[in-house]
Amino acid sequence: MRVVAGHLGIRDDDRVLLIQRTDNGLWSLPGGGQEIGESIAETAVRETHEETGVRVEVTGMVGVYSDPGHVIEYSDGEVRQQFSLCLRAVPVAGAPTPSDESNDVRWVPRDELDALDIHPSTLLRINQSEKHRASVTAASSRRNSVARTSPSPRSSASSHAQEW
Repeated sequence: MRVVAGHLGIRDDDRVLLIQRTDNGLWSLPGGGQEIGESIAETAVRETHEETGVRVEVTGMVGVYSDPGHVIEYSDGEVRQQFSLCLRAVPVAGAPTPSDESNDVRWVPRDELDALDIHPSTLLRINQSEKHRASVTAASSRRNSVARTSPSPRSSASSHAQEW
C-alpha cells in the first residue's frame, strides 16, 4: 500500500504554499508517498522540503480524504485509487524553490486561489483547513476569556468537579 500525504503550510498572513506540478501543470499542495520507517509527519516535512525548498513544522491534521471515484492513471500505465492525509504546517526555514516535481512554487494569497488552475479536491482541502483554523482560533479565544473570568481551581472546594 502506498500512503499519500498531502500537506500545506498557511502563514500568519493567510497565504498557502502551492506547487505547480511538472506532470500536469496544475497547482497543488506539496505531497507524496511515505517511505518505510517514516511517520506521516516526517513524510510531510520531507516531501514539502523536497518539492518546495521550504522546511515546515507539522501543527495538526486537516482530514483524511478518500473518494472511490478518484482514480489516477499515470503515463507509465499504473492505475491507483489514492487516499490523502492532509496535514497543517507552518514554515520554519527556506524559500520557495522549484524542484524536479514543481515548475513553480509560491506562497499564494487566499484571495488569488481562484485565478489558478487548481483541482477542486485541492481547493476543498485548503478551504477545510481554513475553516478548522478559524474554529480552533475561536475556541482558543473562548477558553482564554473563560480563564480570565473564572475562579482559580484552588479558590473553592466546589471547583474540584470542574475541568480546567
